[in-house]
Amino acid sequence: MEKQEIYSHVDHTQLKAVSTWQDIRKLCEEALAHHTASVCIPPSYVARAHEHFPALNICTVIGFPLGYNTTAVKVFEAEQAIAEGAGEVDMVVNLGDVKNGDYDKVLAEIAALRRAAGDKVLKVIVETCYLTEEEKIRLCELVTEAGADYIKTSTGFGTGGATLPDVLLFREHIGPRVKIKASGGIRTEADLRLFLENGCDRLGASAAVTALGD
Repeated sequence: MEKQEIYSHVDHTQLKAVSTWQDIRKLCEEALAHHTASVCIPPSYVARAHEHFPALNICTVIGFPLGYNTTAVKVFEAEQAIAEGAGEVDMVVNLGDVKNGDYDKVLAEIAALRRAAGDKVLKVIVETCYLTEEEKIRLCELVTEAGADYIKTSTGFGTGGATLPDVLLFREHIGPRVKIKASGGIRTEADLRLFLENGCDRLGASAAVTALGD
């Protein structure tokens, strides 16, 4: 796989709480130079990034990183982000609902975000490091039923990131129209290749340019 093909699957990411506009601007310039799939940035920078880089595909995060915002708040976040120029939104599920076994609530929330996103790409972050295998499988089913475009492993802010066993488990249990995004701890060219070769369509990474270069 050529390096450019790898870049085309990368959501070039900067989500640190202390991210400055200088950081975001550099990220956007790198994304344009390397033709990444998107930049993934905090919601507060979406409008400014879209103004300065109108040709860039902008992804942002919703209910991030803990997921316990109310559904109404997540819907508003998504609608505002899209209005300000985001082409993709990555939402965090309510892990409390998952742990309580309130799967009807989880499904309803993902479906509400699906409606809010409209024709934009919706990715659902399930934060695998906190889940049992049974919960992971159930979330694969819910993400599929709600019509999301992707299931995403991690925020990168939990106790663990993407793992190959989780990706392989997702492959077994998601529907045919759902894609996989691995995120969290993907720092080397070997990591990038490993996840792509095992079924991921997107990779969330802040270190892709360092790992791959030109």
